[in-house]
Amino acid sequence: MDTWNEKKVKLKQKFTILMDNDLSFIEGHKEDMFLKLQNKLGKTKEELLKIIAGL
Repeated sequence: MDTWNEKKVKLKQKFTILMDNDLSFIEGHKEDMFLKLQNKLGKTKEELLKIIAGL
């Protein structure tokens, strides 16, 4: 199973507009991070979760 750090690298390769601070996971603020990613990438939560799961 990939760690979040491995997934972050893959996400940044797939979506070059993402920066480290976009992918900073803060305990208890997962939803905030997902919302920021959804807005930046123009994806729904379901689309984003599928992308992350597929990495």
